Amino acid sequence: MSIVGEIIISALLLVGAGFMLVGSLGLARLADPLQRLHGPTKATTVGIGAILMASMLYQFVGHDKISFHEFLIALFLFITAPISAHLLAKAYLHMNRTDRE
Repeated sequence: MSIVGEIIISALLLVGAGFMLVGSLGLARLADPLQRLHGPTKATTVGIGAILMASMLYQFVGHDKISFHEFLIALFLFITAPISAHLLAKAYLHMNRTDRE
C-alpha cells in the first residue's frame, strides 16, 4: 500500500472519529431533547460515512477489491438516519402538545 493511501485512510478515520466524538458530546451535554437529537444524527452520520469510506478505500488500495458491503451500509445509514430523527422529533413534539392540553 502506498504512503498516500495510508495517509488518506488515516485522515478519514480521524475525521470520522472526531465527528463521532462531537456527536457523543452533543448527546451528553445539550439540554433539550430536540438539541440532543440534532447533535448525534448529524455528526455521527458524517462520522460513520468517513469511517466507511476509509474502509472501502483500504479494501481497494490494500487488497485490490471493491467492497460493496460498506457502500450498502452507508447508503442505508444516509437514508434511515434523517427519517428516524424526523420521527423522533415529531413524537417529542406530539408528546409535549398532549401534555399541555
